[in-house]
Parts: sequence; structure tokens; C-alpha cells
Amino acid sequence: MNELDIQTTQGSPIAGLIGLAVIIVVLVGAWKVFTKAGRPGWAVLIPIYNAYVLCKIAGKPGWWVIMLIIPVISLIFAILLSLGLAEKFGKGAGFGIGLAFLSPIFIPILGFGSAKYQG
Repeated sequence: MNELDIQTTQGSPIAGLIGLAVIIVVLVGAWKVFTKAGRPGWAVLIPIYNAYVLCKIAGKPGWWVIMLIIPVISLIFAILLSLGLAEKFGKGAGFGIGLAFLSPIFIPILGFGSAKYQG
């Protein structure tokens, strides 16, 4: 490898810091969503358990976690789960679609915003 190859394979430290900041904001926002719903915030950090808790918050059965693992079907169930989550926080279908497709933006809005859990 020559010097040019090494330089093009390295990522930008600025992009890495921005990515890390986005991840932290989304995690903290999700933590707040869980605590608003009366669930433990630390559950956000545990991979499959967080999906189970999210199903419970959205008023969906726990077995939906299995459906969220299956490739094509997971998209449908993720949208339905997002719509259920939005409904439980008094938000409309548009917000639910935003949660499904733009979750890094909508999860912090839900967590840090004034929405109250109505489950």
C-alpha cells in the first residue's frame, strides 16, 4: 500500500465525533422515553430486551420481538410498533411514521419533549 491508499481508508475524526454525539443523544432520548413510560432506562442498553420493553410500552405483545428479527416482516412490525408508541404518547400517525423512518430525530423529540405517556 502506498501513502495515498492509507489516507483514503481512514475516516474523518470530525465525522466520528459527530456520529458518537448522535448515538449518545439517541440513547439518552430513548432512556428518557423508557423512564417516562415507567420502565427502567437501563433497558435501552440491552439489545433484545430493549425491543421487548419497547413492545410493552407501545402496548404490543412481547412475541413481536421475534417478528422484528425476521428481515422483510420486521419493516412492517417496526412501523406498527412506532405507530403504537406514538399513540401511547398522544402523538399522531405522522409522528409514528417519523419514529419508524427517522428515529434518530424523533426518539430525542419524544424523550426530551413534553409528551406524557398515556398507557
